Amino acid sequence: MTQPMKTFPFAGHAVNRMGYGAMQLAGPGVFGPPKDHAAALAVLREAVASGVNHIDTSDFYGPHVTNRVIREALHPYARDLLIVTKVGAFRGDDASWQPAQEPADIERAVHDNLKNLGLDVLDVVNMRVMGDVHAPKEGSIARQIDALAELQRKGLVRHVGLSNVTSAQVAEAQRITEIVCVQNHYNVVHREDDALVDELAAQGIAYVPFFPLGGFTPIQSSGLSDLAASLGATPMQVALAWLLHRSPNILLIPGTSSVAHLRENLKAAELVLPPEVLDKLDAL
Repeated sequence: MTQPMKTFPFAGHAVNRMGYGAMQLAGPGVFGPPKDHAAALAVLREAVASGVNHIDTSDFYGPHVTNRVIREALHPYARDLLIVTKVGAFRGDDASWQPAQEPADIERAVHDNLKNLGLDVLDVVNMRVMGDVHAPKEGSIARQIDALAELQRKGLVRHVGLSNVTSAQVAEAQRITEIVCVQNHYNVVHREDDALVDELAAQGIAYVPFFPLGGFTPIQSSGLSDLAASLGATPMQVALAWLLHRSPNILLIPGTSSVAHLRENLKAAELVLPPEVLDKLDAL
């Protein structure tokens, strides 16, 4: 049994592979203010105090909610804290998710993220391609990446990442600028990106699964539950630990609005999965 690597080099930082996703700090449906503002601040401060140095966010969460909460809780930011944001969508007044893929949309979103996070430059901006909502769809993304690369040249963005993309789209983007991460839908029961994970690992590029625990529909698996019980862990801890064992370039950003749940998620980084358990998880 080997313990997975604790850190991975990402955008000039040695980030702890267990990070934090801020999406759940917004209100129900990722819309409006937090249900409990003080609890939202407490979760962020507890995460950083516990060693989290990679926070994932976006100004379209809320909208404009999670970034303002992050700023209130953590600004001025620790030097080793990497805040990764994303552009490519906006929220309608009815809480709908709408594409915002034009160069003017991308520039506006970058400026919104800068303002609400209280930053002069964004460390990493992921271009969120809309595709088929939570699944990628082939098609050129050169126009969007050109727009981000221009903002990079202006000094507003240090590094560019991608979200909801195919291998071909990664290659297309790499012809325009360096790509430091890919954020796609992936977890122990949703394995369509297996080949892409390995392809990026070979290039030293971070892979950041969104919905590592199933997202809006949490993972339900009797096999996962049975294995977790045998290890004295929760199913979600085992699902997170499997991702850490899966490949050293996988960085996790599970989200929560609860300090107790945050602590539970962070314990997954200490969970060592025996080979026989890994084999059973691989077969789920």
